[in-house]
Amino acid sequence: MSDREFSVRPARLADVPAIHALLRAQAAAGNLLPRTQENLVRHVRDFIVAERDGALAGVGALEIMGPDLGEVRSLAVAPAFHRQGIGEQLTRALMAQARAVGLKRLMALTYVPGFFARLGFEVVSKDDLPEKVWQVCVKCYKFNRCDEIAVMLRLDAPAGAKVSAGG
Repeated sequence: MSDREFSVRPARLADVPAIHALLRAQAAAGNLLPRTQENLVRHVRDFIVAERDGALAGVGALEIMGPDLGEVRSLAVAPAFHRQGIGEQLTRALMAQARAVGLKRLMALTYVPGFFARLGFEVVSKDDLPEKVWQVCVKCYKFNRCDEIAVMLRLDAPAGAKVSAGG
């Protein structure tokens, strides 16, 4: 298997300890918000993983926020696998899942908006995401000092169309 070959598949309960370890390390570095192992068990069906030779290379989740909005969450690549296209492949797989279930918009809160811009996302105001803000963000310890950047992709728009607020 070459350095760039890895597989993407739905997460399984057996993956939870490795997912938790990766997300815990990313949270400690300030790249993600923490998630408990119990939360990961309850939401394992939201996750996909990238692996190579049985090693967890990366992880991401699609959370449905409402009838037309989904969120890319907990997107992380293990340091040993950086710069191999894994984050992009995971995000594209989550985009395909979002389209498959009929979502019209896909958002993320991120510290690296340029990564998402390369995949067609645009920076938007958090005010355009009341589903996220009032379901999730309001409970976050960083709510009044959030430094993440909101990005959005219209899944139902023609290529090159600009993102607009709402549905």
